[in-house]
Amino acid sequence: MKKIFYGWWVVFACFLIAFYVTGTVMFGFTAFFEPIAREFGWSYTQISLAASLRGLELGIFAPVIGFLVDRFGARRLLFLGTLSIGFGFILLSLTSTLGMFYGAFILIGAGTSACTGTVLAPAVANWFRKDVGKALGIMSCGIGAGGILLPFITSLIDLYQWRTTFVILGSGMFLIGIPLSFLILHRPEEYGYLPDGATLEEQKANTEFQDQEVDLRTALRTRVFWHLSVAESIRIMTVTALITHVIPYLSSLGISRSHATLVATSIPLLSIVGRLVFGWLGDEFNKYKVMAMLYVLGGFSILTFAYVNTTWLLYPFLILFPLSWGAPPLRGAILRESFGRLALGSILGILGGVATIARILGPALAGWTFDTFGHYHFVWFFFTGAFAVAVILMLTMSSPKVIVKESNNI
Repeated sequence: MKKIFYGWWVVFACFLIAFYVTGTVMFGFTAFFEPIAREFGWSYTQISLAASLRGLELGIFAPVIGFLVDRFGARRLLFLGTLSIGFGFILLSLTSTLGMFYGAFILIGAGTSACTGTVLAPAVANWFRKDVGKALGIMSCGIGAGGILLPFITSLIDLYQWRTTFVILGSGMFLIGIPLSFLILHRPEEYGYLPDGATLEEQKANTEFQDQEVDLRTALRTRVFWHLSVAESIRIMTVTALITHVIPYLSSLGISRSHATLVATSIPLLSIVGRLVFGWLGDEFNKYKVMAMLYVLGGFSILTFAYVNTTWLLYPFLILFPLSWGAPPLRGAILRESFGRLALGSILGILGGVATIARILGPALAGWTFDTFGHYHFVWFFFTGAFAVAVILMLTMSSPKVIVKESNNI
């Protein structure tokens, strides 16, 4: 029986870490909105700012984290990140002022920056070349599967109140994240492997195994990097706003909290299909065109969401929007194909930094729209138009084969 390539164990560990971190930090926050607002009387804009601060931390730390993962590997960063998130949750349980609330989210944001894409994507991509889209797609399914924790979190809040729920989530972070971090090994060559489990003979004979290694400075001078950065900033802004406000938005339309929670849970779970399918398509077809297709789906899904006034209109949204979440694994595959492994973490980190403003703007803009106009419709229309810009950016990207030539001409 053929031994399982260790790279797939790295994928498995990263899947579980992504599952718990995104399920609690990203998707779970929407369940805390209403109980916290009731207890303290804070506005939706004030509470949304916590999610924006988390995004700010992700952006500030991302370039540094990217450099560190290239230099030291993912294991140490994941270990420290899980500690930071766990303590951040416990601090949230003790919240008594708005400043303390924001401070806890800054701690969580610092930890999350070491436990999400900037670290997990290079950890997986270092072990794969021709199957990188598939591997990143599977790993990123952990993000989608994390949505299954939302009903669990909602039930915990109903049973034990929101403060105790934060203590439970923090304890779970310690128990799950710390052991898994020790399974992550850095580059396969350091342990006698080659990417995809290839042999040395296969690597020499097949140009498919040959990487185009590009340093950070060269990558930052290419159209590929900047078009992808702006396009992904648009997507991240929209996704962050929607997952933060999905329950308040649907509740404002008269949809019950239980049904709104079901919708919020379905989005990441259904996104598993998009992550797997488009990760595979990215390995088989032109990655730029596949990514443009994803942005088209994203734009139509937000337009549909803006007109949700009866329950049946949720169905096209729940088909299109989760499919568009195939973008994260495809983004990593594009960068891996275009720039190789030499500075992949740093490149992803800089891209995350570029997206900081969008990550902060999304939830705050949606909250401000509701506080000002009493509804969310205007912000959904704005996001729909922004997705059209993202499509144009992807269709005007250069081929990976001319990356170095292009940068030398700038």
